[in-house]
Amino acid sequence: MADAAFAPTPPALEVRNLSGGYDDTLVLNGVTLAIGRGEILAVLGRNGMGKTTLLRTILGFLPPRAGSVFLFGREATGQAPDALVRSGIAYAPQEKAIFQDLSVRDNLRLAATSDHAFRDALPRIFELFPLFEHRLVQKAGTLSGGEQKMLMVARALMVRPRLLLIDEISEGLQPSVIAQIAAVLRSERDAGTAVLLIEQNVAFALAIANRWAVLKRGAIDDQGTIADETASRIAEHFAM
Repeated sequence: MADAAFAPTPPALEVRNLSGGYDDTLVLNGVTLAIGRGEILAVLGRNGMGKTTLLRTILGFLPPRAGSVFLFGREATGQAPDALVRSGIAYAPQEKAIFQDLSVRDNLRLAATSDHAFRDALPRIFELFPLFEHRLVQKAGTLSGGEQKMLMVARALMVRPRLLLIDEISEGLQPSVIAQIAAVLRSERDAGTAVLLIEQNVAFALAIANRWAVLKRGAIDDQGTIADETASRIAEHFAM
């Protein structure tokens, strides 16, 4: 038997032959992927290819029809979303899922497990998103569209996740906001967080990802590591 001290570290997320969808419609068809700790995997694809369905199935919002989901080496297939959050997962959805009538502070506080955890997490949030330090009492609904997207990411990071799932965060954002979010995600990756980035913005994804995969008609159609020829290779998939 191999020495346990030299056993490989399991991926933060591993999806094996995952299939699923809505009612009688099969959207995912045998998706397999893995993300290591301290790594960003960008899953790219056009609308309707199953990217958001993949996230919702991993998170337990949709029951899988087949396949398995493993988190940090333990099977988590079909677990309830709240149980997954307790295991160290955070999620920033595509839609602006913030509470418009609540303050920035209250939106952030909702993600923390306690007042103590909230106070401990704030300095890190202010380091990553300095604009929120002096705007905690501002209603979230009065923030600009880009600031609301940043608030979603900040709220996800309040729990100090080991795995961060992000759905189309760059959509509709101006370049300066995209650059700031990119810097935050690189910082989290360098701190050891695994990131599954669902995107259509290829330039943004490739600027921060370690690896990429193209999802087409519910299956992984192509994948690789970031290299000089990656952008042109991916462009061919979007042109089809």
